[in-house]
This record gives sequence, structure tokens and C-alpha cells, in this order.
Amino acid sequence: MRTLICTLFAAFALQTYGQVGQDPVLLKIDEKTISKGEFESIYKKNNRDSAITNADLDEYMDLFINFKLKVMEAEAMGRDTAEQFTRELAGYREQLARPYLVDKSITDSLVREAYDRMLEEVRASHILIKIVPDPTPEDTLKAWNKIQSIKTKLSGKGSDFNEMAKMQSEDPSAKTNSGDLGYFTSLQMVYPFENAVYNTPIGQISGPVRTQFGYHLVKVTDRRAARGQVRVAHIMIRTEESDPEEVKASNKQRIEEVYTKLKTGESFGELAKKYSDDRTSAERDGELPIFGAGKMVAEFEEAAFSLANPGDFSPPILSPYGWHIIKLIEKVPVGTFEDLEKDLRARIGRDSRSEITKDTFINKRKAEYNFKEDQKVLKTMYKEVDTTFYSGNWTPSAKLKQMNKTLFTLNGNDFTQAQFVSYMEKNQGQGRRSADMPSLVNGLYKDWVNQSIMDYENSQLERKYPEFKALMSEYRDGILLFDLTDERVWTRAVKDSVGLNTYYENNKKNFMWGERAAYDVYTVEDAATGKKLLKMLNKGKSQSEIIKTLNVDSSLMVKVDGGLKEKADVPLSSQIAWQVGISPVIDDGGQLKVVQIKEIKAAQPKEFNEARGLITAAYQNHLEKEWIAELRASHKIEVNKEVLYSIK
Repeated sequence: MRTLICTLFAAFALQTYGQVGQDPVLLKIDEKTISKGEFESIYKKNNRDSAITNADLDEYMDLFINFKLKVMEAEAMGRDTAEQFTRELAGYREQLARPYLVDKSITDSLVREAYDRMLEEVRASHILIKIVPDPTPEDTLKAWNKIQSIKTKLSGKGSDFNEMAKMQSEDPSAKTNSGDLGYFTSLQMVYPFENAVYNTPIGQISGPVRTQFGYHLVKVTDRRAARGQVRVAHIMIRTEESDPEEVKASNKQRIEEVYTKLKTGESFGELAKKYSDDRTSAERDGELPIFGAGKMVAEFEEAAFSLANPGDFSPPILSPYGWHIIKLIEKVPVGTFEDLEKDLRARIGRDSRSEITKDTFINKRKAEYNFKEDQKVLKTMYKEVDTTFYSGNWTPSAKLKQMNKTLFTLNGNDFTQAQFVSYMEKNQGQGRRSADMPSLVNGLYKDWVNQSIMDYENSQLERKYPEFKALMSEYRDGILLFDLTDERVWTRAVKDSVGLNTYYENNKKNFMWGERAAYDVYTVEDAATGKKLLKMLNKGKSQSEIIKTLNVDSSLMVKVDGGLKEKADVPLSSQIAWQVGISPVIDDGGQLKVVQIKEIKAAQPKEFNEARGLITAAYQNHLEKEWIAELRASHKIEVNKEVLYSIK
């Protein structure tokens, strides 16, 4: 809500686009001047009509002046320097800056690449040799030599990739699946692995491929057009490989009996609730979340996708989890690029490939800001760090604290050893324990450089992007205005009960009821009951007597509603006389009704509690008008009408 209101306030915020040539002064408030160009840019942003009249410009100028006066008052009160304000504005700035701190062209290409790959499903097997997190050069070399040895063996005659995976792969699942990962598509594997798979022809082996898990050899075994997603329900009888044979036989008999019931027409949902061992889905008639390639075990996935029409169900199929009968609910093809683009951008932002956009962005900023570094200076720091860094107990030596040479320059700004030491102190206790201090320092240095570049670029956004500067100005003024208006108008109107009541007493004529009727409307089951009802009403029988008499056999014969409402809100008011009396039986869209008007009340002021919301809103408008009048009276305002009307 607050963000929305700040944005609405910002519709009148001053845009600060750079002006070219002579830009005449349009508005002067005390000593503050606003140019024609500044006003015109925000006016045209919010008014896209080509036909502009003097009256339009005058009306918008009044709103603009009111806006500027309120902002100036907030500034005079020091609200723009308050801690809460600066913290809130910084939060908005962080959100608004994000799109400016990525390489949009790279992101666009990654989104398109991900979508294009989603149109194809690939089946692949792999052999993994793990590498520990934060490896030393020795760790990496050991894993590299091992994967290269396996690759050499695979090039020999008679070698079998799946057998090799079963024997050599450090992926625990390879013992049972021989390295076969089944079918999958884009954004289901880490990006380097996905790249290798999609760039390898069927039957060929690629790699070694380095990922966060280690080195992989990859063999692509099949490709097919993407089948999209499928929504199914299932009935499961749980059984495991380790179950005794008699248990397995019993479970198989149970699923076959359920299948027979289905074939005779019994409800799938009811049978799922009664017999399925998957109790979570059983409560939803067996329904599972929608899924696509690679999300279910192969046996289940193939059976689900083989069903042709919604409502079709499979014969019993066996998976590692047990027996299943699967019913198709719907098939969902891969959506269009336009449908999926937003979701793909969000997923890529969380995916490892987002590092590509970050690296590209940083490299471009290095070129833009003439980045230069001195690795020799960095090497002098290697011996000044020891293993106490990992426990967070490292203290820089006196010698290190005195080092103040430049490690790198960015746009003419020097970044020194002392600054890097401060960064290292703040980031102690991270990384894998190792005696390899040069690798530790190099890693920290790279992170520091990247962060420094991103921070510097962030600080330049207002200078580089006029639209970002304008947007920040809008949010700044919007927050100031929200807080001050809340204090002076909105919250004050709610809390000032004396002022609110006084305003009501002085303006009762503005909160009037129109002429109203006290009425009852009876709905009857049939015409015969309607006749009985009319007789009882004409005899002056009470509502309770009527209900008691006519509903003796059924409570549905007659029901009654009533109220006190203005004519437009009284049921069937257009079909009855606006006077005290009883209507005939009226057919209202198949329902038979009788309306009794018991009293007509003349127009009168609403009671305070009857119109509290309207009174509060009107009082808020009153307070704002008073506030604006005060502001205008205390400032000298000059508008150059000739310049204003030239905007046309």
C-alpha cells in the first residue's frame, strides 16, 4: 500500500532531466525556481493527450504547486535527513538499482537459450569424480588426473560407459542406475553440465566438465521433442524390493483388485481415498502436482505421458516405490516464450548461469572505468595471512597495517592494501581450511575487486541514467509526502474525534438520507401460499404469526427479509407503489414475492455512526484544503503563464 501511494504521489514529482540550451523559468516559489523543461517532462509523462488546453495546464500547475509546497515543508522540518527516511529510501533504491546492475543483453540471450532448450528433452549418462568445496590446487589436480584416466579407458575397444560409471563414478546413484540420469530439460541441471549435454551429439562422450560437484564425463543417449507437463492422479500400493515374496504377491493382488473395481466404473477418487498408501495425495482424490521430464521415476513418468485422454487410466505399473494406477487429468504443452519469459528470468536469476551476466557486467565496467591492477603488490601480502583466518582470530601484523600501496585503480580512484586488509578482517572465518594462503588471498582479492566495482557502479547510477535519477527523485518526494500527509491529514482525521464530530455537526446537510421505506419482502414457494400470505397481511398478522402458520409443513414455504432503505435499494421498488401498503404477488425471475412497505421516512441527516467513513473522508479533504491554504499563504508563488501556455 505504502509503495503504491508513494508512486501515486510521484506522479507530480519533479523530473530532473538535463536541459539543452535556454530553459526559461516557469515557476518560482520563494527563491526556488522550476524550469519549463522540468515541468513539461513530468506533465507529458502523466498526460498523453495530444490536445492540451490552457485550462488543462492551469489545473495541473495547481496540483504541481501543492505538491512542491508539501515537499518543501517536509524538507524544512528536516524529514529528508531523518534516519527512518534515509533507511527506507535506501531500501527502495536497492530494489530500483537491480536492473541497472546486470548485463541485460546477456540475460536476454540466456532467457532465450533456456526457452529454446525447453523445447527438447535430452537423455544422458555421466561419470562423476568429486572435488571438495574450496579445493586446493592439489585437490583439483588429483580429480583431474582421475577423470582423464577414466576417459582414456573409455576410448579403448570394448569399453562400456554405463559399466564404467557403475564401477568408477562417485555419484552414489550410479551403483543402481549405471550413471543414467534419464530425460531432462533446461534449468534442471547446473548450467555447465546442461551446456555439455545440449552441445553433445547422440552417442558421443564429452568432458571433462567442471561443475560445483566435481568433474564429469557426459554421454548423450537420446533426444526428443519436449512433452510439456502432465497432471495425474494415482492409487499406490507401497512395496519395496526388500519385502518378502508373500508380501510382494499380496500387494500385487491388492492393486489388481483395485484395477478391477476401476474397470467396473467405481470412482477413482473414492478408491484412492480408500486404498492408496500415498495418504497425502489420497486426500485429494489421488491428485499429484503437475510435473514434466525428469521429475518422477522413469516408470511412472512414461506411464503418465503415454495416457492419451483426460480420464484415461493405466493398468498397474511397478516403480521402485510400489504399484501405481495412474489417471490422466490434463496434458499441458510447453508454453510460448511470451508466457514463460517472466518465470524464466526469475529462475535464471537464481541459477548458476546468473554468474555469467555478473562476470560480463564486471568486465565491461573494468573497460569503461580503465581498471588497472598490480599483482606484484598483492603477492607481498601472501605471507601476512595464516590459518587463524579460518577461525576468525586473524589479526593483521603491524607490517601489514603499514602497507598502503595501490592494488588497483578504477576511474582514477586508488584502492589500497589498507582497504583490502579491512575487507579481509570483516570476512574472516570463511572458506575451507587449507595451508594454501596464496589461493585464499587471491580468492578474497577477486571478491573484493568485484564488490568494489559493483559498489562504484551503483554510486554512478544517478549520473549515468537520467531516468533512474528521476525515479529516485519521485520515490524520495513520495515518501516525504506520504509521511507528512499521514500526520497532517489521514491519521489526524481518524484520531481527532473532537474535530471530526465538530465537522459533522457543522456539515450534517452533506450527509443526508434520501426518503426511505421500512419494508418486509416475503418469498413464497407457490401461488397458493402467496394468496394465504396476502390474506394474513391484510388482516394485520405479524411476521412471526405468518411464519409459524405457513411453514408448519415445510420451512421452505415462506421466508422473509426486511430493512430500512432508500427507494433504489428496496427490492422490486420499480414495480410497486412508493407508499405504505402491500403489493400483489410478483414473479421475480421465477421467485414469487410480496413486498410490504410499513413506513415511509422523510429525508434526514445520517447519524454519525451511519456515515462515519464518509464523514472521515470529507474531514480529510477539509484538513488538506486548510493545509494547502496555509502553505500558499506563507509562500510567494509566481507562475509565468506565457511560458506555461507555450507548452501546447
